[in-house]
This record gives sequence, structure tokens and C-alpha cells, in this order.
Amino acid sequence: MITAFGKDYELIDCGDFEKLERFGRYRLRRPEPQAIWPKALPQSEWQQADAWFKRSSGAAAADGSERGEWLLRPQMPDRWTVTYPCRQQQLCFRLGMTSFKHVGLFPEQAANWDFIYDSVKQLPATPQVLNLFAYTGGATLAARAAGAEVTHLDAVRQVVNWAHDNMELSGLDNVRWIVEDAMNYVRREARRGKRYQGIILDPPAYGRGPKGEKWILSESMAELMAACAQLLDPQRGFVVLNLYSMGFSPLIADNLLRVWFPYAQAVEHGELCMQDRSGRTLPLSVYARFRHIE
Repeated sequence: MITAFGKDYELIDCGDFEKLERFGRYRLRRPEPQAIWPKALPQSEWQQADAWFKRSSGAAAADGSERGEWLLRPQMPDRWTVTYPCRQQQLCFRLGMTSFKHVGLFPEQAANWDFIYDSVKQLPATPQVLNLFAYTGGATLAARAAGAEVTHLDAVRQVVNWAHDNMELSGLDNVRWIVEDAMNYVRREARRGKRYQGIILDPPAYGRGPKGEKWILSESMAELMAACAQLLDPQRGFVVLNLYSMGFSPLIADNLLRVWFPYAQAVEHGELCMQDRSGRTLPLSVYARFRHIE
């Protein structure tokens, strides 16, 4: 699935393990481990980047994350904002450079945000939505904009604060913010008999909870899915699963949903991609999702 983000994002070119992007008015040059083909545009285009992430020596981690430093032109700010038109709501995101090459936004996820917004709108009353590994909150904002009561959970307080800023910039309010280990939270919610009408998962390959809890996707995913299966309302609800871990195929994501949610109808699965100016399609993550409304 090729995501169309809107006027505030463009994948300009990709190749030679890099990608050249435009976020708002600024061009960024970043590593991209899946762009194994040559670049299409001349080096002069790449040299116009306002910011370039220069990786440190050594290989990238298994989840594709890399450490390094940003080299900035004088006009490049530390922070700036972009917007995404999610159906009737403008979502606004504060961007900034991190030491892991990220800027606080994954534009390809906009396709999932539209699905989340539409799913919430189709559910009766006011659905409860749980967003796990929620990062800076694009999915949270989409669900809240559609009228859901959203619980946003991430293990890193700084990114939860970042998501809160994005909520306020988007003119939204009343999100429930939680800084906790995802596995501990869903275990506790399952014991309480809590039900949600929407569950969003975007787990990393590896991670640590706020108290040092270890997360390894291949070892922990089955238990997480089992707990989430207890939390989802079996009569009406939706699930969105996204995986960035290289080596995981869309069929793996599809199987995870079909095994733990056997009543799900018409599970969608595939890759989320962006297309550059030369027409080449860059795969960026895999997803599986469904909505179930009786």
C-alpha cells in the first residue's frame, strides 16, 4: 500500500542505503537500509538537504535503528511542525532531530491513521481505544479526532510528552497518558476484565520498559497478543498491528491476528510504502488489521 501523506511530506529520492525527504519546507537526508538500489537523482540534489544524519561507525541494530549525529545548515531549526489531513481533522506534529535518525513522525503510517479514524466512526457510542508502543501519537490523534476515548501508552516519558504536545497542536484534548511497560499493563488490564473496542500495536524488535523490563519481539509477541485478545470487545472492535522489524513479512502479521482473533473477518495485510519522484516504491513497514462490527 502506497501512502499519500499530503503536501507536508515527500519522498524525493532513495537509493544507496539512504533516502532524501521533505518534511514541510525542509529537506532531510537519512539512512535507509532497504534502499539497496542506486539513487535516481544527481548528487547535487542530495547536497541541497537542510539536515543530514551521519551515522556512527558500526552496523545498524536489528530493528534498523542507527546512532549518529545530525549535520545542519544554518537555516535548519531544531524544531518545526507539519500537518496531515486525516479525514476532517488536521493533525499537527512537532518534529525534531533525535540521535537515532528519527524526527518524531513516520509518514507511511498515515494509511493506518485513516483506517483508525474510519473504524472509530463506524463504532457505536464512544469506543475505548488502547494504543501500545504509541510513540509520538499519530494513531492516538486519529482515534481521538474521530471521537474515541484513547489510552496512549509508551515506556519513554519524553516521547509521551512529545505526543501530548502534538495533541495540543492538533486542537485535541482528554487523552489518557501512561508511561509503563506494555506487557505489564495489558496483563493487569486482562486480570481486571477491561474491554477495549480498538487496539493499536506498533512494537519494536527490542526495547526496555521504564523499570528496565526487557522486550524482545520474537519472544514476547505471543503473550502480548494473547492478553490483547482478552482485552478486545468480541462483538465490535478493530485491531491494527504494525511491525518495523526487518525480516518480518506481512504474512507473519496476518497470522498473528488470525490466530489470536479467530472471529476476525477480512484481515488486511501488506506493506506500507512511499513512492519517490522517479516512481520507485520504498517498503517501510508491514501491517495487518481488521475491523469487526456485529
